[in-house]
Amino acid sequence: MINRFFLLNPIILGLGMILFSASTTQALPQQDSAFRESRDDFFRRQGTISLEEKETSPLPKLPTPDRNFQLRQSRDGFLNPASRRQSSMSQVTSVSELQDISPTDWAYEALRGLVERYGCIVGYPDRTFRGNRALSRYEFAAGLNACMNTIERLIQENVAVLREDIEKLKRLAQEFEQELIALGARLSNLEERVAYLEDHQFSTTTKLTGEFVVGLTGITSGERDGGSEEINKVTNFGYRGRLELNTTFDGNDLLYTRLATGTVPAYSDITGTFEGELGFSQPDGSDLAVELIIYEFDLAENIRMFVEPVGGAFDDFVPTVNFLDGDGAFGAISAFGSRNPLYYMGEGPGIGFQGRLFEVFEWSGGYLATDGNDPSLGAGMFNGPYGLIGQFAYEPSDRLKVAFTYVHGYNNLDSGTGTLRSNFQTFVEEEFEQSVNTVNNSYGMEFTWRIFDKFVLGGWGGFTSTRTLGPIDIGEEFDVIQRGKLDIWNWAVTLAFPDAFKEGDTGAIIVGMEPWVSKADINFPDDLRRTDQDSSFHIEAIYQYPINDNIAITPGIIVITEPDFDDRNEALVIGTIRTTFTF
Repeated sequence: MINRFFLLNPIILGLGMILFSASTTQALPQQDSAFRESRDDFFRRQGTISLEEKETSPLPKLPTPDRNFQLRQSRDGFLNPASRRQSSMSQVTSVSELQDISPTDWAYEALRGLVERYGCIVGYPDRTFRGNRALSRYEFAAGLNACMNTIERLIQENVAVLREDIEKLKRLAQEFEQELIALGARLSNLEERVAYLEDHQFSTTTKLTGEFVVGLTGITSGERDGGSEEINKVTNFGYRGRLELNTTFDGNDLLYTRLATGTVPAYSDITGTFEGELGFSQPDGSDLAVELIIYEFDLAENIRMFVEPVGGAFDDFVPTVNFLDGDGAFGAISAFGSRNPLYYMGEGPGIGFQGRLFEVFEWSGGYLATDGNDPSLGAGMFNGPYGLIGQFAYEPSDRLKVAFTYVHGYNNLDSGTGTLRSNFQTFVEEEFEQSVNTVNNSYGMEFTWRIFDKFVLGGWGGFTSTRTLGPIDIGEEFDVIQRGKLDIWNWAVTLAFPDAFKEGDTGAIIVGMEPWVSKADINFPDDLRRTDQDSSFHIEAIYQYPINDNIAITPGIIVITEPDFDDRNEALVIGTIRTTFTF
């Protein structure tokens, strides 16, 4: 009967769930004397009943962490179940603010004075209990304990407490004596567990996390080289593994170190195009190496600085504005479906910045040098290939974000997505065994809009203007290829359906055109096309199903019509079953 009345607050609910996460078949822990003594001391000093005549002892408090580590979107992705399910708590100053407690309930009358006078109950920011469920006696006891602790502290500080409130606590303590005893025992057990974890933790400043992506992938159809060669239909089983060290020295900075390896191949060598490349590709042959080091800190108010001595990428400090960007581990299964290819046009050591203006505007940018750690002539931080990015975004709410991106690069044209011609430096090396210097200016627009709770619309468009900086000598039989210009385009529309069938799952469809050369004035030999003349569409569908908070399975399919923008090639179809383990 009691449960029918006691609709309390979310701190009680959350604590009750923690305390009863253990199996119900286990025996009840031994009574905690410290907890009982704390209660006895409180009532003895107020002239009320005493549960047992013992000397007082304060109830120890559980330690709270100074900082929650937050990994960037490019590492965990928008689809990380753990990060998306976190909910904050805020103090409630009146029972009347807790909307789903009726004023006619006994619990309302019993707690109204305590909450309004002492602020001892905590609720969710939207002031509901999220379910309108009756609380168990143990959950209510947790809330009662919170109010008793608050009033006890006030008495110790010589703050006046009404006698009627003491009587109210006396009545509740009598009725919930056994639950309070059990609660104290469980708190003692939790304290012992925390003490054990602190003694055996990995580091006092470093948190170790890990991610393993295992993929069963195969090509079911496809042709290359103008339909003259059929692509091998072979199924392969590979993995990408990452170990991540997150270190903080003052609670506001973060040193991120990532070790990575894997065996997932790059399909471009097989398919003859960069279209359909997997986002979790890691062709390292299981050779473990330090892949990325980032140190970030607050340079000034609302300005975050990123220093990357190893393995930098634009998306480390520039948000990619795509709900499906899980860096290959979550969300889209392809590299193109993860983000606008403009974000791939920069890598290596460098620095980055992030900041906000007037709460709704976000800016970010940085500089990366591909060969920044190479002291050779034509390399280094300022004498070799580099990429410079700047982005300005408008985010009026957490449901809508629009961004505009600019990239300038020298010898950093290739994005690893799209046609061979759009990756012009790789194209020249494969066709003529020569190198070419390029300079490019790229412009992009991205947006994501959560129209409904279970529907997110997104997309992007990108344009790159490129010019070569010197002639290309392809042999005595052909004329020298003179300097020229290329125009490269790409676009995509994404449809995401989070929590489509169960909490934490995501269905998605991605349709677009990977980077292609729309215009060129370069004098290739007669048998080579200057531009990508046909139309090739990227169509991708996934369904991400969470087994639990640490395991997710994502079957997905990628269809590339007219691969490499050549209508003579049969459609390329790539299927995969991706399993992601996080710890």
